[in-house]
Amino acid sequence: MASKDYYQILGVNRTASEKEIKQAYRRLARRYHPDINPGDKSAEAKFKEINAAYEVLSNPEKRKKYDQFGEQWEYAEQFAKSRGQERVRWDFGRGGTTFEYGDLSDFGDIFSRLFGDSGIDFRSRRRPRRGQDIESPVEITLEEAYHGSTRIIQLQTEELCTACGGTGRVGNRVCTICNGTGGKITPKRLEVKIPAGVRDGSRIRIAGEGSPGLAGGSKGDLYLVVKVLPHKLFDRKGDDLYTEVSVNLATAILGGEVRLPTLDGNISLKIPPETQNGRVFRLAGKGMPQLDNNKYGNMYAKVKVVLPTNLTEEEKKLFERLRSLRPT
Repeated sequence: MASKDYYQILGVNRTASEKEIKQAYRRLARRYHPDINPGDKSAEAKFKEINAAYEVLSNPEKRKKYDQFGEQWEYAEQFAKSRGQERVRWDFGRGGTTFEYGDLSDFGDIFSRLFGDSGIDFRSRRRPRRGQDIESPVEITLEEAYHGSTRIIQLQTEELCTACGGTGRVGNRVCTICNGTGGKITPKRLEVKIPAGVRDGSRIRIAGEGSPGLAGGSKGDLYLVVKVLPHKLFDRKGDDLYTEVSVNLATAILGGEVRLPTLDGNISLKIPPETQNGRVFRLAGKGMPQLDNNKYGNMYAKVKVVLPTNLTEEEKKLFERLRSLRPT
């Protein structure tokens, strides 16, 4: 593993003052900042190196340990505690210097941090995890459920911070781009197709529009949960529709045709003579479309006989005549 010289990264010598280190950091951070170099992976990597170097050299205690142990300064206390215990020798490549460390049980933590990106796995590595799915309600009318529709969805999506890779930290320092959150919230506008035949409670999946994954995992999905609003004329049960049709008394007795609204336009319904109040007519294929095929449910129209009001004298006489012909 190649050793990194924090002084060289910041472009200062080992005797540089705190002021000189801070000035060097500010100059380089402005130059390699991800917002100044969008999409530039090399600038992004350089920015992380600069932050890691400054995190150490700007702290007198950490700088002192770094001057003694190099990049392994974080493990100075563990190195000291290992004295008198089981020994192992390890050369970290600092001018041929060989350090000795004790208790081998500590090496899992040390090595996993030192060589986490080198392919050496002393403890279980952080595995990629898929992002969480998100649910969002959407209201539609029965007409939209019948014909299909579209919706413009305004989302607040979370994207991983490019400066810290979603960890919230650059080295041991809180990422200044995302303030340690590991991501940023950005607005997003999506046009979503709502298929014909969706029911109340149907879930429409929009792949890859959920929460971001962890450690390089894929994003979750967005699910729109459908709420079909009540309709003033139709009740829906599955793929079937139920409604009432008003029939005047004369048509119910003598027969005829009446106008019947459907979700696909008005049709004429033939009423046989002597149709009783409450009779139900089944209209095949006039219900809701079924998802994933070209079939339709049925419509059931219940007759509601409407009695005449505000009768004229002549009409009253006709009903009197009818009553006399059909006594109870």
